Amino acid sequence: RPAAACAHRRLTDMGRRAAALEAVRRDGQRLQHLAAAFQRDRDIVLAAVRQHGCSLRHAAFDFRRDRSVVLEVVRQDGRALRYAEGALGRNRKLVFAAVLQAGSALEFAADDL
Repeated sequence: RPAAACAHRRLTDMGRRAAALEAVRRDGQRLQHLAAAFQRDRDIVLAAVRQHGCSLRHAAFDFRRDRSVVLEVVRQDGRALRYAEGALGRNRKLVFAAVLQAGSALEFAADDL
């Protein structure tokens, strides 16, 4: 019986993840309403920010400081640079990509750049 309960729980969790993934594919801003576990799920976060770049602000901290994720986001929506964490605001490649996409992103670059 316990094995059956675990299997049911896994299926339920998979269904919730699939529903969350579909929701952010339609509207990336929905990431803000999802459970923290989904905000830490790479596939869900990438789907959300690909649909709406500024959804990065609702992603788990690790994604906001992940150079490859932030680079992908700012190439699509330069203004999302404001949600990058740590030293990413000093990263010339990131800032250049962000400003190329949206000139106003320059205001989110580090002052010493």
